[in-house]
Amino acid sequence: MTSEKTTLTTRAELNDELKALLRRAYSNGVDVEGGWNCRNGADHPDWDVIVTEVRKNEGSE
Repeated sequence: MTSEKTTLTTRAELNDELKALLRRAYSNGVDVEGGWNCRNGADHPDWDVIVTEVRKNEGSE
């Protein structure tokens, strides 16, 4: 399942999509912390994605 249907044109939109994806996974019991290799075939670059949990500041949302 991919979200290629959603057009992302800014870093803020990408951040929103990543946040929503991580929240859905976490809510469904997926351990989202770790690293993933994203291989994309010849037409797109490959990426290495690393997710780490960070401590919240007192005033964070």
